[in-house]
Amino acid sequence: MKKILLKFLRQLISSLTIIIIDLTLYISKKGLSLFNTSKRRSSFLRDNKSVLTQGLTGLLICAFGDLFAGLILGNMTHYLESLPGLIVLIPGSIGMRGNIYGALASRIGTNLHIGILSPELKKSDILSQNIQSSIILTLILSIFLGILAKITCTLFNLNSVSLIDFILISSFGGLISSLIMLPATIMIPIKSFQNGWDPDNITIPIITALGDLFTLPSMIFAIYLILFINNPFIKMIISILIVIFTLLSFYFAYNSGSTIKKILKQNTPVLFLSSLMGISAGQILNVFMSTLLTNQSLLYLIPIFSGESGGLLSILSGRLTSAIHSGIIEPTYRLSEELRKNFEIILVLSIIIYPSIGVLVGSFLYFLGDLHLSIITIVLISTISGLILIPILMFAVFNISIFSYVNGFDPDNVAIPVETSLTDFLSNMVLISVSLILFGSLL
Repeated sequence: MKKILLKFLRQLISSLTIIIIDLTLYISKKGLSLFNTSKRRSSFLRDNKSVLTQGLTGLLICAFGDLFAGLILGNMTHYLESLPGLIVLIPGSIGMRGNIYGALASRIGTNLHIGILSPELKKSDILSQNIQSSIILTLILSIFLGILAKITCTLFNLNSVSLIDFILISSFGGLISSLIMLPATIMIPIKSFQNGWDPDNITIPIITALGDLFTLPSMIFAIYLILFINNPFIKMIISILIVIFTLLSFYFAYNSGSTIKKILKQNTPVLFLSSLMGISAGQILNVFMSTLLTNQSLLYLIPIFSGESGGLLSILSGRLTSAIHSGIIEPTYRLSEELRKNFEIILVLSIIIYPSIGVLVGSFLYFLGDLHLSIITIVLISTISGLILIPILMFAVFNISIFSYVNGFDPDNVAIPVETSLTDFLSNMVLISVSLILFGSLL
């Protein structure tokens, strides 16, 4: 009986996985077809000018996505007040999307560069296993984040929703956002590659922005589902089924192929560590909740500042990873000319981006009639915080990329998740610290 049940579950999970993979590829192909009306293929010079142009394009797209994420967060005060502890979950959930799908985008970009993956988007084992691993990691991390958020609230003696509500909000939110994130993460790097753009310069910032943009609406939709169910027993049953399904999916997938086993083996511990940093970032926001609720300018600024910082570092991380895989950069801690050039590119982009997002947020809030700080103050907060933050993160990403490669780990699976979560944690801490230390009297 036990063998029959396990066989049935294996077949059920396998069938569901095939359906999801086929659906994802179908949506991705349809999305790509919308861009293929013109046969013109642009080519760009592989010099600093083209890198800066591509990077700025990706970061500006990311900025507008994060701006809307800030708008959503700024209007979530009702949920933050009525669902205590929810703010602890938000940075980890946003970071999880960037971690999982940023790493997926980086793997796709690397595989396109070295010729393992065809830009024609044909179904293949390596692409299918990448999709499958991303779904499983989304479920695992969602459950873990829900549990971790509840533990954090309990340890710090904070009022919060129940453990089951945390798990369901996190899991439903993760699955809902995946309906958009999976096809987009496949489509964007392939399309950029087809048009002569380097996926390392543009893909991950856009994926990060999409993660920031769709995480909060997905979480709100998940909250409505929880409120609609409104039965503790049914919610408990659903949460138990989600946990069982996730564990079985992980077990069967781990033993089904070398590529997916490698991804799960290397990503899972790193993502658990990243989740801890994400929850820590949420706890920082929770400590300053009263300041954020009474001054929504900072609440609007947080997603775009964190997203742009992550986008800048993802460009660096993606370029370093591809260069290491391709042999352009040696996996040593020596500062070569190629490394110096990449660092200078990120610094130049930083000098442009951080003042720009301050102007963007300030102007947007002025247009909405919700400007609590002057535009100049917002620009100064963004610029000073960014120029303090970015050298720290560049140093971290460089060392993480080299360390992971030297020790037998794929930087695509390690560097992106760690730098994204580190960015979420440090960006919140630096932004709020600079705001309070230099402009506390204005808040």
